[in-house]
Amino acid sequence: MEVILKEDVVKLGKAGQHVKVKPGYGRNFLLPHGLAVEANAGNLKVMEQHLANRAKRLAALKADAEAQAAELGKLRLVFVRKVGEEGKLFGSVTVSDIAKELIGHRHFHVDKHRIHLDMPLKTVGEHKIEIKLHPEVSAEFIVEVQAEAEEKAVEPEPEKVAEQPEG
Repeated sequence: MEVILKEDVVKLGKAGQHVKVKPGYGRNFLLPHGLAVEANAGNLKVMEQHLANRAKRLAALKADAEAQAAELGKLRLVFVRKVGEEGKLFGSVTVSDIAKELIGHRHFHVDKHRIHLDMPLKTVGEHKIEIKLHPEVSAEFIVEVQAEAEEKAVEPEPEKVAEQPEG
């Protein structure tokens, strides 16, 4: 039995592919679950149109991702955190912090799961961060972690009382 896949099917093929399957698998699983349609002339034409529209849509998404990658490449995010004696942060800068900063101040709506960070940032300095915008497009930008300025309480100097000679 020949079918046209409507969705990607593991170990069988990708959406839009024309594949040959055993009749029982096609009739009892693929067709009832809406994963495929029978391969006939009408369905082939419809699927070709669908694939052409999908290709245009994917090309537009890729172009948008490339434009966003160019903007992100120029970006530098700065986080100010409290730091201990050895230059290690109290807490860390996480993927969620970076995503919130991108959304809140830069208006880049990015899913936090697309930001690649092996471990949360726990040291002061510059860190290169990679973000996957599209399966074929990724961008790198700089995240700088700075130490919070220590505010020492200004103690008033004790007033010097001029010693006056007695008498």
